[in-house]
Amino acid sequence: MHTKEACVGERRLKECERGTTRIFFPLFLSHLQSWVCFSSLPSTGTKPSWIVQSAALPVDPIQENYVRQVRDCIFSVAYPTPFKSRVLLVAVSKVVLEEILDLDVSITETDDFLQFVSGGKVGIGFVPLAHRYGGHQFGSWAGQLGDGRAHMIGVYTNRYGERWELQLKGSGKTPYSRDGDGRAVLRSSVREFLCSEAMHYLGIPTSRAASLVVSDDDVWRDQFYNGNVKKERGAVVLRVAKSWFRIGSLEILAHSGELDLQRSLLDFIIQEHFPSISMNDSNRYLDFFSRVVSETANLIALWMSVGFAHGVCNTDNFSLLSITIDYGPFGFMESYDPDFVPNTSDDERRYKIGNQANVGLFNLDKLLQALKPLLDSRQKQLAFQIVEGYSSHYYLHFTELFKAKLGFLGEGEDDYYLIAFLLRLMEDTKADFTMTFRQLSEITQDQLKELHIPKEYWALQDLAKHKFFSDWVTMYLLRLRRSRYTQERLWGSLCARICRESSGKKGQTVSNKGDSDSKRRKRMTSINPRYVLRNWMAESAIRKAEMNDFSGVHLLQQVLQHPFQRQSVAEKAGYALHPPTWAKDLKVSCSS
Repeated sequence: MHTKEACVGERRLKECERGTTRIFFPLFLSHLQSWVCFSSLPSTGTKPSWIVQSAALPVDPIQENYVRQVRDCIFSVAYPTPFKSRVLLVAVSKVVLEEILDLDVSITETDDFLQFVSGGKVGIGFVPLAHRYGGHQFGSWAGQLGDGRAHMIGVYTNRYGERWELQLKGSGKTPYSRDGDGRAVLRSSVREFLCSEAMHYLGIPTSRAASLVVSDDDVWRDQFYNGNVKKERGAVVLRVAKSWFRIGSLEILAHSGELDLQRSLLDFIIQEHFPSISMNDSNRYLDFFSRVVSETANLIALWMSVGFAHGVCNTDNFSLLSITIDYGPFGFMESYDPDFVPNTSDDERRYKIGNQANVGLFNLDKLLQALKPLLDSRQKQLAFQIVEGYSSHYYLHFTELFKAKLGFLGEGEDDYYLIAFLLRLMEDTKADFTMTFRQLSEITQDQLKELHIPKEYWALQDLAKHKFFSDWVTMYLLRLRRSRYTQERLWGSLCARICRESSGKKGQTVSNKGDSDSKRRKRMTSINPRYVLRNWMAESAIRKAEMNDFSGVHLLQQVLQHPFQRQSVAEKAGYALHPPTWAKDLKVSCSS
């Protein structure tokens, strides 16, 4: 933690301790910092010159809000466009408000709060910004992109000394809006609000959502790009993150030849967000790249462990802090299928769930290309070696996560094959991804041994239809019971047919020593969720919200805060049952 942030945090903590642990809205606004200040005061008839506080990151000198190509800056000044109609508060995250922003939740009942989170009013002295970035979209360089409907409205350092950037999404046009109207609709905003919070409670690094509001303003969308334009309602999400910089933030500068500015931005990011890297180290860019490579591998492995497909893994949607950002046409996989594509706009299936690790490598290679002008020949060679190690890092973390999902302790030489074997059985039987692992966490070893699968374990009943299910159960139970066995005896030609690989090793010693079945089940139920945000669940909440009934959003909020705990309201809603038949026809797209 930087000294300045530590001091601000201590001051904020003292203020919070004066009779309450929260602060109220006027005090919050007084502590909220604008990203920019005057670098020179304007004289009569001239425009002010802006600069980002604490860093030499220039802001576009043109302050008129019209779509254009922008150069030689990181941000453009852009003010939110207020809604013309009434604004309703759909939902708030009490935890984000209280634990991140130090706010008393009672402020959500005030008009000042509603105006602030909808973009209706900006604090006095605040200068909202839109970030300039580029990106590779669906594999091709797309040029200038940027925040086309998002506004950075401030930076807040809370009582813990944590620095959080506040951003409105859906709040109007900016110089980067291209052909867009700067708005977001209710259906996509509900999905982003719910999923960013759900991912946090699943233990996955992510941006957070503080609030969601909806208006009666008309927003026209062709949801599936088939010529069927429909009227929808405009909405705004207040998002918070430690940083909104992404791979595309550096790409646009490299592609434009703005290398001094790229170096300044990179130094700012390292100083603010990678404190263990010394700013005096000549290899700091190399160290930075190494961290991003390893943390991106970890993030995608975490996605895979919960069956999450991002849907649009463009370089402009990949955070330099390796957190999940920009929730669009995402999906949690239901029936296990490596070819699962949640986004109907992805005609080439580039971002199917089974290709996410490869796409991560592609994006990191583009980051390396952007960094190359700042590296010497030796550093370039080392950077290439770093990115070459991405795949092994990813598969190591992936294997560790799935070993934990299966309740394994210690090291087993053939653990990867037990995982691969199970996934193949799941693919063949179209078994539900989430509930297969959850029900393996709940069923007893004795029930598995007897192949007695109670009706309540419906995903395992689907899996048990496979002719090799009993073989996998035998291997699985042996692994859990600390047995010693040979690959040749247990796997043989079966492993070759199912996994199409061979480790070349004759034996292994497993190490669940001292474990018990109750300990295993407790351990597994703490990491295998019972509830995830399935598309049909989100759709049910959206349909209600479109009629100003926000109870479905609130119910999902409540349930997804505790995804590993069985909840009666969730069971009653059917969140742990077979998805309804109508869910198969649901589609999501990039239209939002």
